[in-house]
Amino acid sequence: MATLISDTAPWKDMKAHVGEIDKTHLRDLMTDTERCKSMMTEFDGIFLDYSRQRATGETISKLFTLAEAANLKKKINSMFNGEHINSTEDRSVLHVALRASKDTTINSDGKNVVPEVWQVLDKIKEFSDKVRNGSWIGATGKALTNVIAIGIGGSFLGPLFVHTALQTDPEAAKSAGGRQLRFLANVDPVDVARNISGLDPETTLVVVVSKTFTTAETMLNARTLREWVSSALGPQAVSKHMVAVSTNLKLVEKFGIDPNNAFAFWDWVGGRYSVCSAVGVLPLSLQYGFSFVEKFLKGARSIDQHFHSAPFENNIPVLLGLLSVWNVSFLGYPARAILPYTQALEKLAPHIQQVSMESNGKGVSIDGVRLPFEAGEIDFGEPGTNGQHSFYQLIHQGRVIPCDFIGIVKSQQPVYLRDEVVNNHDELMSNFFAQPDALAYGKTPEQLQSENVASHLVPHKTFTGNRPSVSLLLPSLDAYRIGQLLAIYEHRIAVEGFIWGINSFDQWGVELGKSLASQVRKQLHASRNKGESVEGFNFSTTKLLTRYLEASADVPSEPTTLLPKI
Repeated sequence: MATLISDTAPWKDMKAHVGEIDKTHLRDLMTDTERCKSMMTEFDGIFLDYSRQRATGETISKLFTLAEAANLKKKINSMFNGEHINSTEDRSVLHVALRASKDTTINSDGKNVVPEVWQVLDKIKEFSDKVRNGSWIGATGKALTNVIAIGIGGSFLGPLFVHTALQTDPEAAKSAGGRQLRFLANVDPVDVARNISGLDPETTLVVVVSKTFTTAETMLNARTLREWVSSALGPQAVSKHMVAVSTNLKLVEKFGIDPNNAFAFWDWVGGRYSVCSAVGVLPLSLQYGFSFVEKFLKGARSIDQHFHSAPFENNIPVLLGLLSVWNVSFLGYPARAILPYTQALEKLAPHIQQVSMESNGKGVSIDGVRLPFEAGEIDFGEPGTNGQHSFYQLIHQGRVIPCDFIGIVKSQQPVYLRDEVVNNHDELMSNFFAQPDALAYGKTPEQLQSENVASHLVPHKTFTGNRPSVSLLLPSLDAYRIGQLLAIYEHRIAVEGFIWGINSFDQWGVELGKSLASQVRKQLHASRNKGESVEGFNFSTTKLLTRYLEASADVPSEPTTLLPKI
């Protein structure tokens, strides 16, 4: 049987080390200037401060020893070398190839995949340029200024994160002038209604993102928007108003989309890692122009190179990944709050939530052995200062939740008002700098008593402190920096999985619910069209389904087409 990381001496050494750390408090650890200096590192203008972790220099040294026991360096090299590290699906894991420079060689199954990647990128550039300059027009001769991208999970969360972050970048906003990009993910008809609201099919291009062109939710939404286009403009308009990101050219053509307008991606790209493929590059290029997306890819590439080559002591994704393992598996903190102090990153946490929880939410090792420890993090977050008025109460005085504080030196949209003490961005950043210290130091009963706080309120106003965080400071937030931030989190999550000894690149956990949903779908069809009673389910599900069918009995069994109207 393969050895679990928890059976190794370095893991057991880390377990024993927790007792030493439990004797410390961050308010004392933070007085050690040399310790703090040793827990700061910088790459390409990105500054990481992890001195507010419940860790000492000895802790970090032991984590590096643990990394060695887990063969971390070898596993990183195996990923970049195209080895089939996704063993359950027998695939390479090569999202790094999606942003590699043209002269790079990255092999999968003995073949350099980079030329194929650039063939697709060049095709996207040519097509997006045509749409944006008006040489590719809709069926009625009008320019296509609106784009709806249909996709779910990784086909939606990553591109939405990047789009939302770019929207307020002055140069990107200028390039996108007069254009709209929307994302249709949920099969809920309300999402359809919101996406088509205010849009004219004549000026709308629909991008259908589905590798196999069989994803149930995506294809139902695609058929819905095909009906929206064809009912307004005729069936022949579909080929001018719909394109695909898919590898199944046969089904693409059968759907009514010209296969020449299908943009490929590959089995070695996992959905949650696909934002740098045509999945994200096509809709983002249509909105902002290919040059902005190319900067985004260059940013991600810079972190890929840093991750692959930098010594672990200065390697930002490695350090963050090791600290996450320390917090989850040794200190017993299962969650992580992602707290960007910029509204532009409001969709970062939902994207990382999927990348992290779908990657590392596993209960068995890569060899199929049940883990005797918990793996994976519960990720959530909200931009500061919004989160401060939402869930920070729990973070300060309830459960201990390690936090990622992300700050930006230069605002995308600075505001200056006469006679204000500080400008708007400085007000925001005052909180970015204050919150980590509040969590680390807390406030003692003695301090409160010295402030003459009423004795009955002292317990309520006491902050225990000793709550860990990291601070990540970026010089700005443009396409390049957004790419860097994405890659930092992608590789951090991979490091966690490599240490835990799990497969971070499959997602079998999403399959069971889908297969059960297909049984329900058949039942709903039989009940609505043939009047059959609900059978073959447990009592609870039978009761719920029956109630649902009875309460929606006015739904026609053979409906005429009805599209949302807002």
